[in-house]
Amino acid sequence: MTDSSPDSRDPITQLIHHPYQPPLGFQAPQPAVHKASTVIFANTAAMRNRDWRSRSGYTYGLHGTPTTFTLEERLCQLEGGLQCLLVPSGLAALANVALALLSQGDEILIPDNAYGPNKALAEGELARWGIAHQWYDPLNPADLADRISPRTRLVWLEAPGSVTMEFPDLPALTAICRERGVISALDNTWGAGLAFKPFDFGQGWGVDISAQALTKYPSGGGDVLMGSIITRDDALHVRLKGTHMRLGLGVGANDVESVLRSLPSIALRYQAHDQAARALAGWLQAQPAVAQVLHPALEGAPGHGHWQALCGTQGQPALAAGLFSIVVDQRYSAAQVDAFCDALRLFKLGYSWGGPISLVVPYHLASMRSRPQAHLRPGTVVRFSIGLEAVQDLQADLAQALASHLSDR
Repeated sequence: MTDSSPDSRDPITQLIHHPYQPPLGFQAPQPAVHKASTVIFANTAAMRNRDWRSRSGYTYGLHGTPTTFTLEERLCQLEGGLQCLLVPSGLAALANVALALLSQGDEILIPDNAYGPNKALAEGELARWGIAHQWYDPLNPADLADRISPRTRLVWLEAPGSVTMEFPDLPALTAICRERGVISALDNTWGAGLAFKPFDFGQGWGVDISAQALTKYPSGGGDVLMGSIITRDDALHVRLKGTHMRLGLGVGANDVESVLRSLPSIALRYQAHDQAARALAGWLQAQPAVAQVLHPALEGAPGHGHWQALCGTQGQPALAAGLFSIVVDQRYSAAQVDAFCDALRLFKLGYSWGGPISLVVPYHLASMRSRPQAHLRPGTVVRFSIGLEAVQDLQADLAQALASHLSDR
């Protein structure tokens, strides 16, 4: 008989099955990073009794580790939810929700000013699978009410709208969904769980689902792609998680670590982005080339009253993300606007927002909207994401680019 005691095993086997276990009780400011595809069970009974739908134990890396469970719990605390799913991007969060809740013959309603890829998903895959869609006017709750039909299963909300920053009456829109028995889902990336609480609008209720691109403020570094889906309803969460499992959606432990490391500073960063953006938005209002500044915290901005009512009810000064757009006066061509953007030195051309570097993107709005935008002045829309640079340096950068390319002199 071969001696199978540990000391007689091949050194390679001993490396893999080494008996050492570190002592318990280690604590540090950051949670440990647990990487796993395989999860080890104590015995076959534990393997057969473990339920992948429950966070009471572990079954497989895709279904959760101590690291991902920790981030999920902290995000629930941030947004006021009870259950959370992590997905590879913000768009994956939107897609997971749609695929979990919609079937052939159903209909989805999306605001006309929603995040473009969400609309593209409805026009592409959802339409091919026999799921209808309509765009509604987010500033007119009656338009949403008129469009809801017996086929409608899901209504997306976004606050504020993508690029043009209109802030809707979220309590009114969600009340319509609730009255009609339709699930409401909010893209809460802008609010980030800080500007307002998506599940409680001060009346004891809010949306059914809150989705975020953790890529933005929760990460804060411009180097992580991740999304979240948060709910308060157990049955709804199970539906979403079933699709999450069947699609095989997962996130990397090191990316989760990055978000966990950034979360403690999210409120400080959000406020810094907010203050800088308001200062620059106010300064741009006075520039001759700027026909309109689109920022929900500014008087006269589309939906400003709705922003004030919702975001000013937390017992603190009303918050807004560090994001706004301008409408460059129509007397300047699109080529001149492009030259202005190219001339910026600190502002970099790039998508996304919420990171330390300020970004700028010019848009051709007519290709993004299905209806006239009467509340917008004629001209070219340019969106700014304000980073963490000194405000005076960003203002000087804007001033030199305006003087070079958007000046009548």
